[in-house]
Amino acid sequence: MGNYPAEELCWRSIMLKPRLIPCLLVQNQGLVKTVKFADPKYVGDPINAVRIFNEKMVDELMVLDIDAARLGREPDYRMISNLANESRMPLSYGGGGRSAEQIERIIALGVEKVAVSSAAVANLELISQAAQRVGAQSIVVVVDVKKTGLLRRYEIVTHNATHRTGIDPADFIREAASHGAGEIVINTVDRDGTMVGYDLELIEKLRSATSLPMTVLGGAGSLEHVAALWKVQGMIGAAAGSMFVFKGKYRAVLINYPNPTEKARLLAASGKF
Repeated sequence: MGNYPAEELCWRSIMLKPRLIPCLLVQNQGLVKTVKFADPKYVGDPINAVRIFNEKMVDELMVLDIDAARLGREPDYRMISNLANESRMPLSYGGGGRSAEQIERIIALGVEKVAVSSAAVANLELISQAAQRVGAQSIVVVVDVKKTGLLRRYEIVTHNATHRTGIDPADFIREAASHGAGEIVINTVDRDGTMVGYDLELIEKLRSATSLPMTVLGGAGSLEHVAALWKVQGMIGAAAGSMFVFKGKYRAVLINYPNPTEKARLLAASGKF
């Protein structure tokens, strides 16, 4: 982890750019993909995916265990250690962390950032406690957002979108920031796995709620979707799952990521960089 070739370090340090982040979902130590948080489909071995993304000079990698919190299970420390040892890019991990001690243990395994979601919604003090132990820069708060009810209002949901909280996401983001979060990830449940594009209306609303670094997830199906996001939001992280795992209209499994030239064209297409 962190042992980049000299030319890769040079490429990464040219100038500050928004991050393009593959998000891997794991279930029972396998790599899966979902649609609107349902029907997980096995697509491969997460360690193999990490190795491929290493070669593709990925900006950052996010790995989320989708069952740990729902089942009340401890983080899979062995799997996390294996992922961290294999990764040559900054690694963010989420799933099962419910205490500052668990989060500190995950960081000690070589993970740069720990993502917390339902545990932070249930207890905002967890953010403060964890930030004191490992630093705010290592605490990422993931906000799963879904349109609910007859009025189709945005609401935070937890436990793989099976539990409605009644919490307004903008209000919660402000609270998370005040409790020491270092980054916010907006995960749009209604767009998960659909590959139809980001929910730009939601992102605009929530981006104005905080000045913290923000990453958005849910809906990206092409680099054009990423360019459209950056054109509107500028310096914001763009995360995606299906776009980096599937290829073509038949959604054949193929790990992919733009090369440096393609990434430069993508940035230029946004008109912001």
